[in-house]
Amino acid sequence: GGDHTITYPILQAVAEKHGPVGLVHVDAHTDTGDRALGEKIYHGTPFRRCVEEGLLDCSRVVQIGIRGSSYDPDPYQYCREQGFRVVLAEECWMKSLVPLMEEVRKQMGDKPVYISFDIDGLDPAYAPGTGTPEVAGLTPAQALEIIRGCKGLNIVGCDLVEVAPMYDVSGNTALLGANLLFEMLCVLPRVQTV
Repeated sequence: GGDHTITYPILQAVAEKHGPVGLVHVDAHTDTGDRALGEKIYHGTPFRRCVEEGLLDCSRVVQIGIRGSSYDPDPYQYCREQGFRVVLAEECWMKSLVPLMEEVRKQMGDKPVYISFDIDGLDPAYAPGTGTPEVAGLTPAQALEIIRGCKGLNIVGCDLVEVAPMYDVSGNTALLGANLLFEMLCVLPRVQTV
């Protein structure tokens, strides 16, 4: 629940215990802006703040499903300069993400990892109940492949953000969000599933 600003204090607490962590970040946006409306803490800035505070192991950050409009000719430059792997939505279209997640597991290794999932990473056809929808996103099946592909990682926390039920009269966004959170719980270390 909440907007993506909530991830910033969570990662402060996680890093206090584990040191800089890897990040599997699913989103339509990189959330690495510097300011919005004059504010440095905003749902479009949390991962820049995390980089500035040394909360992330930047060589182990992957952002999946990134797309949408921008005010910058190279909106992903900052992320790449930090060493993030940016996987654009168009690189995911019409295919399974199982091979991608095999690469991500190798990249993350056995060090601590945090999963942060913005519901707008999914196409608004499936999850319209969010404040900043962007067309041509991931499918629910791809979302499951990403989360299930994290099984075996040293996951120290996770979140699912930006669900806004009032924007979805069908209730499908909340249903999808709840199921994705359940899937995240199932891939936590030492959780036994049938």
